[in-house]
Amino acid sequence: MAQSKDHWTHETYQASASFVPQLASKVVQWLNPQPSDVILDLGCGDGILTAQIKLQCAAVIGLDASANLIEAAKKHHEESRGIDWRVVDCRYLERDASLADATVDKVFSNAALHWILRDPTTRLSVLRAAYQSLKPGGTLVFEMGGAGNVADVHTALLAALVHQGLSAEQARDISPWFFPSEKLMRQMLEDVGFRVEKMQLEYRPTELTSGKDGGLKGWVRLMGANFLEAVPQKEMREAVVREVCDVLPTVLMHEEDGSMWMGYVRLRVAARK
Repeated sequence: MAQSKDHWTHETYQASASFVPQLASKVVQWLNPQPSDVILDLGCGDGILTAQIKLQCAAVIGLDASANLIEAAKKHHEESRGIDWRVVDCRYLERDASLADATVDKVFSNAALHWILRDPTTRLSVLRAAYQSLKPGGTLVFEMGGAGNVADVHTALLAALVHQGLSAEQARDISPWFFPSEKLMRQMLEDVGFRVEKMQLEYRPTELTSGKDGGLKGWVRLMGANFLEAVPQKEMREAVVREVCDVLPTVLMHEEDGSMWMGYVRLRVAARK
């Protein structure tokens, strides 16, 4: 599965998905950062949540495949000491020898593993690398999209691609997300040696942003960029965005105030080495 171009920016992320770090209180509670902890953050993005976690622990290593987001993290959190920001494609985490020698107390990830684990050929190696990076007794704590996550917009995007001439199989293959069930995630974690201590699948309808470059259209352009890249011409990409945004308000909109709510399903896990 080829890596798509870096379409992430701090500005578009804040416009369309600023709620992501704001809704991470439960998984951070599960992480329970301690003053002596060294924490590895997989898919740290623009670093807003990473910097908040650093206030409670000794050091954080923040990894993300987006050079744009790592640059933004360094810029916006330059006064945060003890954070090592790195551009790393976490699909190939096992290749990083510096993280393979049991040096971190905790591995953390929020709203990133459903991207990182999409490729079935590297899925287990990512979890194995996380295991190897942990000290004995260390914990992996994460939140990601679970089975049924954003099914409303996911279905609309797939249908819109089919309406632009792709086959259903091609549209499914383009999807950049992996939303596992509790059973599958438990099995994968146990296969690489983890002991799952707790796991929760939560249906959490989430209000979309409403600013000029956000809302449903902004979300589709950013989070659905891989779908849009699948059609060759700009007018076709705009037709995909237009179809999704024309169809979904019937499902997502609260009539009393016009707010738009997407059907997020969160899979939250704590597992020990």
